[in-house]
Amino acid sequence: MIPIRATVPTATEARALLTGIVRSAEIDAETVATALADDAPDETLLGHVSTPFSSVADVAERLARTEAYLRERGDPRAVFLTVYSRMTAAVGTAIDDGAFLDPAWAASYLVAFADRYRRALVAFERRAFESVPRPWLIAFAAAARGRTLVAQDALLGINAHIAYDLTYTLGDIGIDPDRDRKRADHQRINAILARLIQTMQDVLVETYDAVGIAGIDRLLDPFDDRVALVGLRGSREFAWRNAVLRADSAGGLVERYVDWRTETVSTGAAALILAPDIDAATSERLRTAESGVDAARAFREAIRRRL
Repeated sequence: MIPIRATVPTATEARALLTGIVRSAEIDAETVATALADDAPDETLLGHVSTPFSSVADVAERLARTEAYLRERGDPRAVFLTVYSRMTAAVGTAIDDGAFLDPAWAASYLVAFADRYRRALVAFERRAFESVPRPWLIAFAAAARGRTLVAQDALLGINAHIAYDLTYTLGDIGIDPDRDRKRADHQRINAILARLIQTMQDVLVETYDAVGIAGIDRLLDPFDDRVALVGLRGSREFAWRNAVLRADSAGGLVERYVDWRTETVSTGAAALILAPDIDAATSERLRTAESGVDAARAFREAIRRRL
């Protein structure tokens, strides 16, 4: 029997669901994507990510190479990879150190998770927009438009990958048999990632403080579970409950419900990131500050120093 607690949204999920429903019409990702439809795909970028990842080492090497390539081109999509490549490296190190009850499952988890991101990036770059999950379409289209802040680029990627991709990653690798052991390893990954997320948040605040901008904390509010499902612990728990529902159902209505709430929650969180509770004057000062410095590079270097 499917546990009721897996089907009922938490308060934060309900808020993200409502936002996703109300604000979906305000997100013009499709318009931006359509504007890019005639642009030629970047074959060099596709060369880095066109084939599936084969191992933990392959993920680490190719994510780092893709980040470097996008960063050199000034592509805002590099910002998420600055964080994500370090997340995968930290989990890979923990696997090597014997931190997991089922290291083979943890390695499969890392590779399958990265491949979800890779597939979304390839589909977007090939202009196959109908195949790009909606939260990734929003994130990539916002980056292409070039009006996002570094903090928003990071948050949009984290939201799409964790609040959306993780549900399906857990389905790809399976949470049975030995579900309790796999859940324990899932929670071990939570602890590793939580440390990096806090580091990233601190670095973002420092990056903007360095140019004298107040108010960045309010832009980062979506990290807090009180505001949206971008919060790491809440979104990973959300993904696990979705995986339980999918594993314990025979498909049909339950599976469609999970698909709907996964997309709607992650879309609602993206809407909150794109339109944060921050006054117009502070927002403009942030954009002006970023236009005067290479904020993405400063962010990357600050993370490198801390780690």
